[in-house]
Amino acid sequence: MKQETIAIHAGDKKSENDVISPIHLSTTFKREKDGSYPNTDIYSRTSNPNRRALENTMARLEHAQVAAAFSSGSAAAASVFRALGKNDHAIVPTDMYHGIAKAIKNIFIPSAMDISFVDMTNLAELKDAIKANTKLIWIESPSNPLLKLTDINAVIKIAKSAGAILAVDNTWMPPNMQDVLAMGADIVVHSSTKYLAGHSDVIGGIVVSKYDDEFFKKIRLIQINEGAVPSPFDCWLILRGIKTLSYRMRGHNSNALKIAEYLENQAQIEQVLYPGLASHPQYEIAQKQMAEYGGMLSILLKGGEAVAMKLAANLEIFTRATSLGGVESLIEHRASIEGPDSLTPNNLLRISVGLEHIDDLIADLAQAFDKL
Repeated sequence: MKQETIAIHAGDKKSENDVISPIHLSTTFKREKDGSYPNTDIYSRTSNPNRRALENTMARLEHAQVAAAFSSGSAAAASVFRALGKNDHAIVPTDMYHGIAKAIKNIFIPSAMDISFVDMTNLAELKDAIKANTKLIWIESPSNPLLKLTDINAVIKIAKSAGAILAVDNTWMPPNMQDVLAMGADIVVHSSTKYLAGHSDVIGGIVVSKYDDEFFKKIRLIQINEGAVPSPFDCWLILRGIKTLSYRMRGHNSNALKIAEYLENQAQIEQVLYPGLASHPQYEIAQKQMAEYGGMLSILLKGGEAVAMKLAANLEIFTRATSLGGVESLIEHRASIEGPDSLTPNNLLRISVGLEHIDDLIADLAQAFDKL
């Protein structure tokens, strides 16, 4: 069955005459007279029909055995690190989503987790960071916000040689765009707030595991016992978004490539960071491991932070806001969002390209450049 069909039908457990599955708001579920539970649901923190439908759908879309949904992408990511043993070592990229990096630096490492930051584009540096107790390698490709690409197949070989779990934050590359589990990764993580839900109206995260192994069982234990689970309505909204995911991504991908090509020809631009451009320093890696190039890009402006902020201020259709993956186009100055410890250049703007008509988006950019 193709991805579009799975996305529409896998999450629907219909009752009576419903075409779409109902929202199950009950926090607790009735036992039978013999003490059993007919549908395995006991209490909604432990399981719920809407959450189970979301998890099953994502497992099928990623060709995996299991998935665990969380109340945010950060909670999903944190569960992977918290599933490590007290003597385990993890390796993460220097360029990664700021929220997870902040948790690693300010929560995980101070609580005695052994975590190393490396440049994942430098395979020699990654190999040098491997220890006898390395249990987890975490990658992001493309990275946020510099759109660096990790050679995923090469890192898979390194992880397997070290006996380490490879987890991929694939938020920017939803199912069918970069099939990391098929390549050989063990875990894929998504902030379902972004492309999966797709409408900037729900927060969520999900961990998908190729196998229902002991490491995933720890993640499931964290999910259930710490209780950072999405509400039934959140799960229903995310599933609704997934139904149109494949079709939305075609629009995001097409618009982003056209905007990247347009921006590359603007005199005020120092560099456009987008894997679909031949000018990207790792374009060959992109062609090898990405089915599409995604809806995200970053630009570096000549003239520094002041010019970058002015360009963003001049835009009328692009909304100045954080996050990504919604139907609307967003633009933001990442360094000011990330704070004083940010490694992001001050002249960088990150763009989440939405589904507005491409002519309108380019016209908006053109008038913004004219005002610089």
